[in-house]
Amino acid sequence: MSTRDIYYIGEPGDVLVSDFGGNLEVSNMGGQSCTVGKSCGFAGNIVNGCCRDVSSIREMGYPVFCTGTTQITGKFRMECVEMNGPITLCGKLVEPGDLMVADDSGVCIVPYDLAEEVLEKCLSIAASEERMRQLIESKAPISELRPLFRSRYK
Repeated sequence: MSTRDIYYIGEPGDVLVSDFGGNLEVSNMGGQSCTVGKSCGFAGNIVNGCCRDVSSIREMGYPVFCTGTTQITGKFRMECVEMNGPITLCGKLVEPGDLMVADDSGVCIVPYDLAEEVLEKCLSIAASEERMRQLIESKAPISELRPLFRSRYK
């Protein structure tokens, strides 16, 4: 039930990041927990452990990234040690306030003090990739594409 508690002390737009030590035997959260998170305005969850009720979570359109799934509940099988404190996610330190970026390819942790710099760089790369996509679709010669690709790696 501690995941439900954290939703009420969080703010809209927050991401719940929980470390269950990568335990794949029981779930760390399920559909009801995610319903609370969504209703509190959370952006999603990242779990170093299992989730359950995956179909329900997908249907509600709530993003959850986890290391596994199981139908076995974690209720009465796990204990919350700390809320809003530092954790380790797959061997990497996550501090409250860090920027979390996740998609189907994986999870990226951006330390809070680097978030603005990283965001600026990402926006620049995205603009360059969009330009490259347009050139590819227009069948531009590789000589026009090469400078855009190489410029990122200088």
